[in-house]
Parts: sequence; C-alpha cells; structure tokens
Amino acid sequence: MSKNSRTAIAVVDRKIPDAETANDDVVVEGGASEDVASNGTDSGPDGPGRSGGRGGGLLAGGRRRIGLLAAVLVAVLALALSGILGWKLHEANAVDDASAAALDAARRYAVVLTSVSSDDLDANFDAVLDGATGEFKDMYAQSSEQLRQLLVDNQATAEGVVIEAGVKSATPSKVEVLLFVDQTVTNTVSPEPRLDRSRVVMTMELVDGRWLASDVTLP
Repeated sequence: MSKNSRTAIAVVDRKIPDAETANDDVVVEGGASEDVASNGTDSGPDGPGRSGGRGGGLLAGGRRRIGLLAAVLVAVLALALSGILGWKLHEANAVDDASAAALDAARRYAVVLTSVSSDDLDANFDAVLDGATGEFKDMYAQSSEQLRQLLVDNQATAEGVVIEAGVKSATPSKVEVLLFVDQTVTNTVSPEPRLDRSRVVMTMELVDGRWLASDVTLP
C-alpha cells in the first residue's frame, strides 16, 4: 500500500462516525425534541391546556349569570303574582262587605217605603227622602204632594214586611237587591186589611258612607 492510499483511508475513518454512535445521537436528539414538544404543549403560554382553562371559566361564569337572572325573574314574577292575588282578594272582600251593608240598608228602606200612615205623613215622607238619592229622590220629591193628598183623602195606612231579599249584582259602591215584600193596606174603600205581595228591585249606591236607594222598580 502506498503512502497516499494510507492517508486517504485515515481521512475517511475520521469523517465517517461509528454507526452505533450515530444512532445513539439521533435517539438522544429525538428524545429531547419529544420532551420539548411535550413541555411546550402543556405549559406554553398559548398552549391548548391554558386555552381550555379560560373557556371552562367563561362557561361556568355564564351559567352562574344565567342562574342568577333566572332567580331574579322568578322572584319578580312571584312578587307580581302575590300583588295581583292580594288585590283580587281585597276587591272580593270589598264586594262582600258592600253586599252585606247594602242588603241590610235595602231591607230597612223597603219597610220605610211601604209603610205609611195618613196620620203622620210628614215623618214618613222625610224618612223616604232621607234614604234616597239621585233620580229616585228627585222623582219622589216631585210626586210627594200628589201622593200626600191621595193618602189623606182615602185615610190610607200601609205596613210593609220584607219576606226575603238577596243581592243580584254588586260592586264596592253599587249593589242591586231583589226583595219580596208583603204589604198590608187599609183605606176607606177597603176597611178590611188587604195583603199585597210585591217583588221589588232596589239599586243601592254608596254616598258619603251611606247606602241610599237610587232606583226602585216593581218588575
């Protein structure tokens, strides 16, 4: 072997590394690369793990806000419903109270209206006008003189009794009452007492704290 040949072989031996050593270097470098990639995925500032944490927090916060809003809406609806129910209950109680008071006033006024004596007409007429209001009061006042003369001429007396009464319709300030009235009448034409039975519809209105008759009809 010449000198030049030995020199070339030596150069080749220095440049080409051992196969096992090269493989080991590749494995080590690959492992390092994999470790770096793994670490970058887990802890990088913009890695998937960090982004997923923010998304979960926003979702949880949104759910809490929705839950709070739903609770507020339920509370508002419950308050509104209780107010409506309270108002309806108050109105119902007011109507019941009005019905009872107007019914009692109508029963008493029916007796005043159907009981009369020619010996004491002034007191009777005053009582009728005192318990009336509106058009009915005006009508009775206008016809009172004519009625007075008729009662005096016939020496008439009458006594009324309410047999039954009930409320037809009612509001807190206006009540319609149906009454069944028996009236015993005597006069010069019929000295013997005569019984007249009447059905009376009386409209009672609340005026200055008093229940007064605003309309009286015989249907």
